[in-house]
Amino acid sequence: MTFKRMILFSFLLIFFISGPYSGYSQSKQYTISGKVLDDALNVPLEYATIAISRPSDPEFLDGGVTDINGEFSIKVPPGVYNITIEFISYTPKSFKNQTVESDLDLGNIELGISSSSLDEVVIRAETTQVEVRLDKKIYNIGKDLTTKGGTVSDALSNVPSVAVDVEGSISLRGNENVRVLINGKPSALAGFGSTDVLGQLPAEAIDRVEVITSPSARYDAEGTAGIINIILRKDKTLGFNGSVSTNIGYPDSYGITANVNLRTDKYNLFNTTGYNYRSGPGGGNFDTRYFQGDFGRVLENRDYDRSNKGFNTNLGMEYYLNDKSSITASTFFRYGDGEDITTNLTQKFQNNALAQETLRREVESEEDKSFQFSLNYVNRFNEEGHKLTMDFQYARDEEEEPAFITENVRINNTAEENPFLASEEVFTKEKQNEYLIQADYVLPIGEDSQFEAGFRGNFENEETDYNLNIEDEATGRLVRNDTVSNIFDYTENVNALYTQYGTKFGDFSFLLGLRLENTQLKGTIDTEFSEEDLVNTFGFDIDTDFDNNYLGLFPTVNLIYELAETENVTLGYNRRINRPRGWLINPFPSRASRTNVFQGNPNLNPSYASAFDLGYLKRWDKITLTSSVYYQYETDAFERVQQGTGEFFEGIEIIRTIPINLATNERIGAEAGVLYNPAKWLRLNGSVNFFQFKTEGDFNGIDYGAKNNSWFGRFSSKVSLPANIDFQTNAFYRGAQENAQTQSDGIFSLDLALSKEIFKERATLSFNVRDLLNSRKRNSLTTTDRFIQESEFQWRERQFTLTLIYRFNQKKRDQNRNRQNGGEDDGGDFEG
Repeated sequence: MTFKRMILFSFLLIFFISGPYSGYSQSKQYTISGKVLDDALNVPLEYATIAISRPSDPEFLDGGVTDINGEFSIKVPPGVYNITIEFISYTPKSFKNQTVESDLDLGNIELGISSSSLDEVVIRAETTQVEVRLDKKIYNIGKDLTTKGGTVSDALSNVPSVAVDVEGSISLRGNENVRVLINGKPSALAGFGSTDVLGQLPAEAIDRVEVITSPSARYDAEGTAGIINIILRKDKTLGFNGSVSTNIGYPDSYGITANVNLRTDKYNLFNTTGYNYRSGPGGGNFDTRYFQGDFGRVLENRDYDRSNKGFNTNLGMEYYLNDKSSITASTFFRYGDGEDITTNLTQKFQNNALAQETLRREVESEEDKSFQFSLNYVNRFNEEGHKLTMDFQYARDEEEEPAFITENVRINNTAEENPFLASEEVFTKEKQNEYLIQADYVLPIGEDSQFEAGFRGNFENEETDYNLNIEDEATGRLVRNDTVSNIFDYTENVNALYTQYGTKFGDFSFLLGLRLENTQLKGTIDTEFSEEDLVNTFGFDIDTDFDNNYLGLFPTVNLIYELAETENVTLGYNRRINRPRGWLINPFPSRASRTNVFQGNPNLNPSYASAFDLGYLKRWDKITLTSSVYYQYETDAFERVQQGTGEFFEGIEIIRTIPINLATNERIGAEAGVLYNPAKWLRLNGSVNFFQFKTEGDFNGIDYGAKNNSWFGRFSSKVSLPANIDFQTNAFYRGAQENAQTQSDGIFSLDLALSKEIFKERATLSFNVRDLLNSRKRNSLTTTDRFIQESEFQWRERQFTLTLIYRFNQKKRDQNRNRQNGGEDDGGDFEG
């Protein structure tokens, strides 16, 4: 900000405090209003300065700043005025000798980037920016070199408060029960709640990430940890433009992604299409000591050789019916074809001597297809924010997973003959259909208040057909196992109504909301298992035909107090629900080995949580600080427990992992993040999150209560070198964790990246290394009354990637300016 602008802003502040209009308080007043926009991107400019002066009275000065929508409204007495609109790095615009004898609407005022400030805009845009709203934090990722050629999961791993573990599971503040949305809605792009698909989508498709730890009533109440909302890119620049990104890496990976946009005055056509191939070698070691059975110790050495190739495309068009309404239609299609080869070398010991060694090999193929059609209608009744939004979405997902398992005895030092280890063929077929209907209505009340109401219906059906064929010892033929083979039909219907009201008076804003949700969880299990068989397997009654309804109220309260223009305090409260997904309910096992099985629990009920969040934000010239403390209390919390089944296979007890409703989970924590730009060539970003959780409850007579303190932190630095070269480092550490049965060591990882602008800044060549030290490994110790197990697991080895991005009909600075301004919001949130 120039010295002249600082003097102007200070004078305006003093003028407001001392009481403007003091000399004109008895005169009739009129309103000068308008909306300030970026001329190239057509996006609103927040905090633009409006200065109003009288040519005939040099002592008169009035004005203000624009709000989050770029709008301003200032009352003045009748007269003739000069009006000047300014925004940092933009060329000012003036309206001279404007006669005000009635309300004056200046309409849309477009400002262009000042040619002398272009370099400054690029620097600001390339750093990760954070915006704080009443119910969320918005991270504009900027130019993150370490995710070039990577996936959406890779990009999320660099967002404060978010952690992605070695298996790709996403957690928010250490809690894995997080809801992932795409453009504000459940989506096939996010795998209908499973985050696996995020590891197949290119990071270049992301515009920004919204971390919503205190969701307002307009959001689905699902996800006790909160919501991560991924906003996809949709350029707003007129004309035809886009970019192409290609990458190649080791272990073997390659891909190409194209983002193209064609925008005219009547429509905006956008498309993201990509093809990628990734291999993911990994491995694990498991050392289990049993308290009973023929073998006192079992060592397992597992090697994972994964490969996946996929094609995805997202094509859409926004058509402007008039200057206030538009309709957007888009289709998404994804095809994936993968193969996982798991080799498990098992050594069994008796009296510390090797008694038997077996080699198990599982070859699993996976073919999946996802299709989604979305229709969106927006009618903006006026410029004040009065609008109606309607959405329809249909998605279908099909997945086939054939697997063939063989196991052979390599060494046998026991007195017994070599056991017969039957080959197995497993065929799993899943079909999922989902419909979404949504309507949101926003009504501004006066200048500083807003009312909102809406409906969302989410209707989902999933059918899993599981077939197990086992080799017959006598004939060598594969025979269907009728007791384990089954068809599981699962339906989840959620209907919700919500309303919320927000207002601002002075420096204080609040947003109050209430959401009513009815959840129907319905399922049937078609199996040859008798009820007695199921009880013997689980140790408790299992309902194979259930229809459960849950009606709940979910209040939300979000408050914000502006201590200054660059400093605020927020307070949030919300009630959330965690609904069990289909794979957590399906009781038929998936097996890592013949003696380690996972089974869903059809008796699993939703859990409920109440959460409080107190936040503080402060911006200085070169530093932004965000911080918060939070508390959450959850009832019927999910917990996975391991138990011995009392059944043995070749002298080893079969261990079962099952999800249960534990009594309570209490969580308290604090986090802080700092964005620091000490110089144009250096940008630093760090965050840390400390949390404690305590669980209480028992299952089958065993106490699973536990208490644990843990933390995670990340640090990123970016250095701009001569010759258009940038260097970036990202470091992440997750502290040790503990639950009722398992202790996990801390995990450290380090990413490095280097990039150079070429072809007159129309292209970027970058090289990055993810997990430079090859240290993203989970080391755990599990202790139960039947066994003790030590394990080391690595999902994916160190990755090297070389990426080339070429931009056509758009400069590098244009692309960054679009990211800085954030594109379109998902709509409707009261900002205060």
